[in-house]
Amino acid sequence: MNKLAIVNGKLADPAGQDLTDGVILIEGDHIIAAGNVAVPDDVDRIDAAGLVVAPGLVDLGVFATDKPAFHFGGITRAALMPDQSSPLDESGLIRQATRAGKPDFWVHPIAAATRALKGTELAEIGMMQAAGAKAVGTGRQWIADSGVMMRVLAYASGLGLTVITHAEDGGLTGKAVATSGETATRLGLPHAPACAEAMAIARDIMLARVTGAAIHFRLVTTKAGFDLIRAAKAEGLNVTCGISPAYLFLADNAVTDFRTFALMSPPLRSEDDRKASLAAVADGTVDVITSSHDPRGPEDKRLPFADASPGMAGAETLLALSLNLVRDGHVSLNRLMALLSANPARILGVNAGSFAPGSAADLIFIDPDTPWIVDSERMAAQAGNTPFDRMPVQGRARRIMKGGVFL
Repeated sequence: MNKLAIVNGKLADPAGQDLTDGVILIEGDHIIAAGNVAVPDDVDRIDAAGLVVAPGLVDLGVFATDKPAFHFGGITRAALMPDQSSPLDESGLIRQATRAGKPDFWVHPIAAATRALKGTELAEIGMMQAAGAKAVGTGRQWIADSGVMMRVLAYASGLGLTVITHAEDGGLTGKAVATSGETATRLGLPHAPACAEAMAIARDIMLARVTGAAIHFRLVTTKAGFDLIRAAKAEGLNVTCGISPAYLFLADNAVTDFRTFALMSPPLRSEDDRKASLAAVADGTVDVITSSHDPRGPEDKRLPFADASPGMAGAETLLALSLNLVRDGHVSLNRLMALLSANPARILGVNAGSFAPGSAADLIFIDPDTPWIVDSERMAAQAGNTPFDRMPVQGRARRIMKGGVFL
């Protein structure tokens, strides 16, 4: 097997505390050693001088596979949400999805928890796991029937799969497109109280307690929601949660002037909840930062606000926006890589996202200080629906390695 040594870079090891000088030794498609290790004479050397070497990003919960955007953003693995044109609710669709990224990136499909994602009848979860599904998901919706949700959790628990759930009580949200507050009232938008999130989380935590299941709340965005997650973790329940950069850096006033690029699901929250989200990242309550990549063209976004589709193209801005958390002192760069790589890989049960011996040689070479400007009209994504249009950012992936091979 071909052997490589990556030398002269700063290593952002998710298991470490600080950046360190070190070497990464690769044999074939996996890492054999990292850190302060001797470089054998018979290996090819890759010079990473001036760059940070980190695990490739593992994006937990994208709605589309998007090679140009993933490569620009340093994403080497993406967990694909079941909300596709044909919901991922049977094994043939799962097998097809796993092949979607080859040879350029890994796709890990999330199996639909219920048939057609309707929340009534369990899908064939076991068969989909055998076909390659790495988790079970409720999709964009909360499962309203508690009996169905309990069966989903119990069945997934028996298979060792994590259930990835949407945390909004649909009975409260209905057709709402905004969070209740001054902005929604002033614009006359259909809105719902932020407590819809905490109510959904509280129920699902109770069911996870009963079933012993592992549950991941894909997006938690409110102080009340984070308080429930903290309490569940303190109790020892297998509960994790994620967030996207939009909720860390934007509040509900971003939809002023009916900006559909800022229409999200769940909707953007109050400034107080935004600050609570930053605190939850800093104190370790948040486990994952995801792009929630959902490219939407003009046919979905150039509509009256209440008729437009939620979502943003987030893959190519995920790393750069997340690096703001390091510059602002909320997390170290190593901790950020745990949020972007190691933790999502662990939740999916894939051997990636770390420098541990035997881990997949999926790596990115980051220049954390490179300035660039987000431009919705020039994005690599299938569509440029970003609420961060024209924002100056810093940091990008300069090189990407998948399975020991540079892309």
